[in-house]
Amino acid sequence: MSQRVLVFLTGLLLLTALGSYVYYRRTVARVPVDPWALVPEDAVLVAVTRDHPTLVRHLKETQLWDNLSAVRYFQQVEDQLTLADSLTGGRNVVLRFLGRKRVLTSLHVTGPGRFDVLFQIPISSVREYRQVRSLLEGLGRDPRFEVSDREYENQLLTEVRPKGSQEGLTLLNYRNHLLLSASPALVEAVARRLQTPEAPTVAADFQSTDYFQLRDVDATLLLNQRRLPQLLAVFFRQELTPEMATVASLARNCMTEMKLVGNKVAFTGFANPETTHDGLHQRLLGQPAQRLRMAEVLPLRAALVVHLGLGPLAVLRGNQRPTTPDSVAAKTGGLLDSLTAQLSQEAALCYLGTSSARARPGKLALAYTANPGKISLLLGQLRRAAGASPAFGRVGPYQLYQTGVPELPRRLMGSVFQGFATPVVAQVGNYVAFGDDEAALQQWLTDVAAGQVWSRSPTQVAFLQETQPLARLRVLLDTRNCWNLLLRGLQEERRAGLLRNETLFKRFPQVCLQWVPAANEQEAGAQYFTQFVLRHPVVGPAEARPQNQSGTGSVLAFKTPLSSSPEAVLITGAKLPGVLVQDTAHVLHYITPDNVVAWSDTLPGPLVGPIFRLPGTSGFLLATPGQLFQYSIRGQVQPNFPLNLPDTVRATSLSVSPGGGGVRRLLVAGASGNLFLYDTQGRTFPGWQPKQLEFRLAGPPHYLTVAGRDVLVVLLENGYVYAFDEAGGTYPGFPISMGGRLSGSGLAETGATLSRSRLTVVNQHGELVSFNLSGDIVSRRRVATWSRSSRFQLIPDQAQRSFVVAREEGGRSALFDASGRQILSQQFVTSAPRSVQYFNFGPGRQLYALTETGPGNLFLYDAKARLVSGQPFRSSAPQAALTFDPATDIYHLFRVVGSELRRTNVKL
Repeated sequence: MSQRVLVFLTGLLLLTALGSYVYYRRTVARVPVDPWALVPEDAVLVAVTRDHPTLVRHLKETQLWDNLSAVRYFQQVEDQLTLADSLTGGRNVVLRFLGRKRVLTSLHVTGPGRFDVLFQIPISSVREYRQVRSLLEGLGRDPRFEVSDREYENQLLTEVRPKGSQEGLTLLNYRNHLLLSASPALVEAVARRLQTPEAPTVAADFQSTDYFQLRDVDATLLLNQRRLPQLLAVFFRQELTPEMATVASLARNCMTEMKLVGNKVAFTGFANPETTHDGLHQRLLGQPAQRLRMAEVLPLRAALVVHLGLGPLAVLRGNQRPTTPDSVAAKTGGLLDSLTAQLSQEAALCYLGTSSARARPGKLALAYTANPGKISLLLGQLRRAAGASPAFGRVGPYQLYQTGVPELPRRLMGSVFQGFATPVVAQVGNYVAFGDDEAALQQWLTDVAAGQVWSRSPTQVAFLQETQPLARLRVLLDTRNCWNLLLRGLQEERRAGLLRNETLFKRFPQVCLQWVPAANEQEAGAQYFTQFVLRHPVVGPAEARPQNQSGTGSVLAFKTPLSSSPEAVLITGAKLPGVLVQDTAHVLHYITPDNVVAWSDTLPGPLVGPIFRLPGTSGFLLATPGQLFQYSIRGQVQPNFPLNLPDTVRATSLSVSPGGGGVRRLLVAGASGNLFLYDTQGRTFPGWQPKQLEFRLAGPPHYLTVAGRDVLVVLLENGYVYAFDEAGGTYPGFPISMGGRLSGSGLAETGATLSRSRLTVVNQHGELVSFNLSGDIVSRRRVATWSRSSRFQLIPDQAQRSFVVAREEGGRSALFDASGRQILSQQFVTSAPRSVQYFNFGPGRQLYALTETGPGNLFLYDAKARLVSGQPFRSSAPQAALTFDPATDIYHLFRVVGSELRRTNVKL
């Protein structure tokens, strides 16, 4: 070959490659991939998630996270995430990788009794592609795993599995869409799906629907109701599948948005009607939606209720052929048609809860009649025609009879109401009920006679008020009542899994699924409005719910407004603290780190001063104006408490002796300057009943222990300081004057001797004064300028180890450190009382909280005097609580806003 020909062929090859590249960039790569086109058509459920950090936060706020983390499947996922973090050398790598991507998770039935999940994650940058490659390479180098590639339908599949195991993960990267599953068959189905890109997707009926354009949507859920019986057959016994298929035949598919809101999970969206001829939708087409009026006869022991709202119940029978023997049909004549003609508006199938999974649940068929007298007459004629016994049973004012006609509910109201071999009938008001046996009907009548029905239950009424008023089909579950019902209906190999996840299943005991027909069902494209609600009843004094759009934390909304500042209770081993807070009814509440009210107790008055936390799990010491209380961590009042103060005393503060082997002593300051000393056994001390001082206290006294001796330091507003012993005597060198009026208690530092123990205070001349317990002034220096209108106060940190000095002058507050350097200055609009707090969590981790109680604003500044979040936080209490988690580098701010306790996660 000549050199000229070789050059020509090389140029032609380069030109072809360049043309292919340009074609790919302009034609192929610029066309976005429809993620729905990558989902195999046999998907039963497809969940789309977007903002994963917010989703995790909402799961924690609704208290689902802890329940999910206990599920074995999620524990395996957590183990895999931990492995990914270790291989990539980071923390929460996968969660950060997901970020705000639209991730599709589809559920498929892949075999008899088996289902699998397919994940689809977009890769949006070269850096993320390198992260995936580095993770696969890390797994390939790990001796515990095998990584291999194979080709299927012109697609490269990567398989990762532990050595010696046939189970693992299969991955496919299609145009920067990463698809992975534990089932190779699902990934292969995606590869086959790519061979027919023109085929309609599983979401073809919802092409123009995007719920993520709305606010506060946590996920989108697509449900293929045609394949739902196939999924349910994986879990439940085969004889139950036909009943489930009948109910599911109202719609063929639906797409809903999911919102996690406080005590409930709400799914709302639209469903396309089922088009098959024998489906439930075709029988109910054109029938009006109805209210659930039969709440007055639904018993509280109901486990599952399938409620139908329609016009005449005759439409439920459709064109079904009679299966009753000819002899029975000849005897009954037209009575069955006459009975059906009297039934209208609503009918329900109700399963009753049982005390054991071995017991067969009772089943009821309930229907409304506008003419109960006519129904009673026709039922009597039917019994005589069928030759049933005239004997009857009585429960309270109600009577029950044998009908004598097998499968009578199905004959009257269609195939939904089958399974009544020997039905028994009773009437309550405008409702007629058929039981599958006499025991079930007796249970129902007993509950109705006792008033144990939904309409008289505040919990059930509150639940029904959150559902749609009008609906064509409702499925209502009480997960606590239907627990044994589920155990009985599940296949044997699935029961162990349900028992392991009992807490998660019962987390939302109230479940409602509803389908509301369109106003004009004949219109093209008419859909059902669909609502699924999983609700946890509001139990106790508060309800947990998420914060507003800008909040990153949780809200606990109380029924009564809160009156005290929150007190953080640090708990060993917990990332978050517990919180103590009191409401305006003087009820003290303890909130666990999980944002749940663990216990509440009513106090005789408001809290006085801060709550003293005893070490370990000993509990708390607190004061009200007339009594002292000690609680255990479980909210139990300890022996000898409460301690009653004299009737003439109104306590203003409580000081507790440091920990030790002996009994703690309690120093109580009264409003008139009187001091009382007790111990936790209720004993009083001579010289302290009371100790009368000539001037008001500047702040709570200090109870110190130095070299085994008790030292009670009292600061007075006139600038004098006293130090007393346990017997009430004054220590040598006291009282001493600070050279100006005092406000606050100062900061105490104990040493080995009295001379090495010191207190630091600031007087109203702006002087920082330190003195020891021998009565000597150690140092005195001016920390800031002063005037007649200025007011100084020393503010210790939360650990009583360091301090700042606050100066108020008119409407301006300023903070200074110990050297006199101004930290920040804030101008306030009102002259309402203001409070200052100082938090010190280590070098560079100082925060300063200034609260203006008038407008209820909390200004939080960091160590560089920058306003956190750029705006004040709402706070109706004088102070807030703040803790720091060094593992996550997150501050947790607790504040009161009206009747809400809000926790905000702050990351600086």
